[in-house]
Amino acid sequence: MLRGGMVVSMDPAVGDLARGDVLIEDGRIAAVGAVVDAAGAEIVDATGKIVLPGFVDTHRHTWQTAFRGLGADWTFDQNRVAMHGVLKPHYRPEDVYLGNLLGRIEAVSAGVTTLLDWFHCSERPENADAAIQALREAPGHSVFCYCTGVASELERVRSLVPGDGMALGLRGPQLTTMDTTADDVALARELGLRVSVHVHGAAGWPGGRRPIAEMRARGLLDDRTTFVHGNGLSDDQVSMLADAGCSVSISPEVELKMGFGAPETGRVLAAGIRPSLSADNCPSAGGDMFGAMRTAFAVQRGLDGALTARDFLEFATLDGARACGREARTGSLTVGKDADYAEDPSIFPVGNAPGSIVAAGHPGLVDSVFVAGRAVKRDGRLLGVDLPGLRARVLESRDRIAAAAGIAVDGSWTPAGP
Repeated sequence: MLRGGMVVSMDPAVGDLARGDVLIEDGRIAAVGAVVDAAGAEIVDATGKIVLPGFVDTHRHTWQTAFRGLGADWTFDQNRVAMHGVLKPHYRPEDVYLGNLLGRIEAVSAGVTTLLDWFHCSERPENADAAIQALREAPGHSVFCYCTGVASELERVRSLVPGDGMALGLRGPQLTTMDTTADDVALARELGLRVSVHVHGAAGWPGGRRPIAEMRARGLLDDRTTFVHGNGLSDDQVSMLADAGCSVSISPEVELKMGFGAPETGRVLAAGIRPSLSADNCPSAGGDMFGAMRTAFAVQRGLDGALTARDFLEFATLDGARACGREARTGSLTVGKDADYAEDPSIFPVGNAPGSIVAAGHPGLVDSVFVAGRAVKRDGRLLGVDLPGLRARVLESRDRIAAAAGIAVDGSWTPAGP
């Protein structure tokens, strides 16, 4: 029993409770209320803390975590050259494993209980196996979103990751032909996979291309598809996404830094799409949802002032769960859902809890995290994680890759454009 916290449930039927209890039984939420009677239950005192659902990150290239901060000043073209042209060829399966493990642990420590790992370091099957192993070992729910052009490899990995634990990362209309995109979508549907695809072009599309219209004409849009970013799409194409039930994952820090344009949060919402939020990559952006919420919130308030802090908290929780097909399991403190939640010490004094979380929250405030009712972080400390040992292994991996690539990791290296 979590007792006496300020509960921000994100469930309209439950609402917010200035003082509330959350009862957990067998890894699921059994009751939420101002006072819940549960004789004999183990009590976790949440007095003076905000209790909210675990965050859902709908798009993160977790394998890149070892190069945190290296790309803070990079454009999109520089990032593509650096990560995929210079560094990725030197990744071994062990490096993939360590990047995914550290990145997933970082995320859960910051309250991200569900994460979609958008994996495109897939030059060899062993890389995918290493990435999956790390996700399984790290605490938290993970969706392995595998970007591969090899159908047999996708089928092999699907046999290893059943149910909703896997998705297909489409190469999509920016990186391949529409015929190939259609083949990829057909295979995803055959295997029962949701799909995620990057689409962005702030300055418009070369040659007047209309990728969403082309995909719609091929019957490739549906409610199991998430488009990442979406910058530069015409209004009618955004409407096509809404009509098909697609979702959009906004990565505000990367979109602003890399020249995609302002996050399309307000525009997709106006079209009828509830967006989700994502960190994208740690070489360029922060690895937590607090920064994503605050950046997107500040930009949208500056543009039109129409959205509230609660909207952005919903994007980072319930709407993210919907985008991953897991709204029945997580995203709100609702009876019957997995007991995934975070305790956040109050940013004193708190009146408007969603406003305080979005405007002033940060990972250092996450006191406790529970995944399916199991504590993975308590009193600000991760449980069962050898951080010193992991730190030493990640540094060794990073330095080996950098040396093989002939680059410095102190920020003095600037990759050339394509």
